[in-house]
Amino acid sequence: MTTHTTPGRSSTERTQTVQANATARARSERNRRWYRLGAWAGALILVAAIVAVAMLTSRPDAASAARPAPGFTLPTTTGSSVSLSDYRGQPVLLFFSEGAGCGPCTAQMAAIQKSQRDFDKAGVKVLPIVVDSREQIQPDLDAAGVTTPVLIDNGGIVSKKYDTLGKGMHAEKPGHSFILVNKDGTEIWNGDYPSMWLEPQKLLDEVTSRLKK
Repeated sequence: MTTHTTPGRSSTERTQTVQANATARARSERNRRWYRLGAWAGALILVAAIVAVAMLTSRPDAASAARPAPGFTLPTTTGSSVSLSDYRGQPVLLFFSEGAGCGPCTAQMAAIQKSQRDFDKAGVKVLPIVVDSREQIQPDLDAAGVTTPVLIDNGGIVSKKYDTLGKGMHAEKPGHSFILVNKDGTEIWNGDYPSMWLEPQKLLDEVTSRLKK
């Protein structure tokens, strides 16, 4: 009786095939990882380029002014009230911003707060002003660690008097505007910053240079 065997691959060949398949899968996975990394890198480069272009094209709009600063009395986030006349005899820097929901705005407030000693040394009082309610702005202030009292310009009446409304992304809100009032109560400089940021030291340098003129 003759026994017939089915021809097939040897164990060595099967092992080689398994190894080859594993190598191919590993190579494919590496290629996919590199592709994903490349895609992420490309996206990050694109975002960085967009931000850079925005920073370059969002140039500040600054101008000298010479008019009596509109007076006001506003409530603050700490429950007190502040009048511009309280600081007659001292330079005052008003900071109008978009307020609630604007991370760069509260980050700017926090940065100025950290540099408060420098502004105090220069004799400049900084008053941040928003058109939001206390309930709207307080969570943002808490998240940014801002404890400086923020003036509440309900209805944007004061912001309108200082011509800051619509300078940013919202017609009913200010943009990122600084207004300098000298010790005599005269508005002598204003600056709008579409980039939504100004280093506190550069801001202080700008203010002190304006006060010397």
